[in-house]
Amino acid sequence: MFSPVEFEGTLAKDKKYIGIDIGGTQLRAALYPEEGIEPIKKKIIATHNGDEKPEDRLNDLIGEIWPDEGGVERIGIAVPGPVDPKNGVVYKASNVRGWIDIPLGPLVQKRHNTPVILGNDANLAALGEWRYGAGVGHHDVIYLTISTGIGGGFIVDDRMLVGPQGIAGEVGHITVLPDGPLCGCGRRGHLESVSSGTGIANYVERRLKEGAKSSLSLEPQKPTSRQIAEAGAQGDPLAIEAFEYAGTFLGRAITDLLHIFNPTVIVLGGGVTNARDLLLNPVKRTIDNSVMTPAYLEQLQICYAKLGDQAGLVGAMVLAKG
Repeated sequence: MFSPVEFEGTLAKDKKYIGIDIGGTQLRAALYPEEGIEPIKKKIIATHNGDEKPEDRLNDLIGEIWPDEGGVERIGIAVPGPVDPKNGVVYKASNVRGWIDIPLGPLVQKRHNTPVILGNDANLAALGEWRYGAGVGHHDVIYLTISTGIGGGFIVDDRMLVGPQGIAGEVGHITVLPDGPLCGCGRRGHLESVSSGTGIANYVERRLKEGAKSSLSLEPQKPTSRQIAEAGAQGDPLAIEAFEYAGTFLGRAITDLLHIFNPTVIVLGGGVTNARDLLLNPVKRTIDNSVMTPAYLEQLQICYAKLGDQAGLVGAMVLAKG
């Protein structure tokens, strides 16, 4: 059986652990020593390769970084989607074909005869940032990754919040605009549908079709959130409007989370945060105007993630170490 882990205590020396970060395009694996986050071995391969099953590619990848002397204590795996950490089952992995109700933990454990524990990638990114990144020194942390979609993870009193079925923390699917844009999950008005990179790009596309003036164009294809951020940095009014819109809803969602969890730090990661003040200014302004009492802000820091795209991998390693 798999079970949530409380991250306390010390570990013996010279043990080795493997961290895995599964993405829609890449599988990342790293072999870690007992101390620190510098891997002994690391390798990245494509998630998909013809008809080969991704789970077979994953198992082969683990074999390639396995230490010659053996002795791996545990394997931690970050999965892009909801998982059941108690039984090692992936309910549905985003952009990984065929991974619906797949017993990934038992499959990997059987192949390598080593204990395996799974976690949602955003939860484990939160874990990595808490232990080694922007959340160091804090006991209550909210991590938000704002990219193609929006994910979240929570550290509450030095423990990762996962819920009894392992599916807590789906911040991107908070309803912020009833009957709003269609979310990738099939529901309407979720935070992800308005404040993610996809949501920002869709907003600009819609406004351009309505005749909004902008240096941006739908030809040869609609602009990406990165291109929109670049235009905003140059003063493009539509780009600024799009980030104002996205940042306002993100700020409202964060305010709700402040009221519920009262964290001391909110860590923002993901590619959309590269827009910096274009996004962060409306977020902060909305929080200031919406929070129930300034007491929620007295100890609060809002900062950018420090581990970058390594957060999930590092978090998987922390999970493996227990």
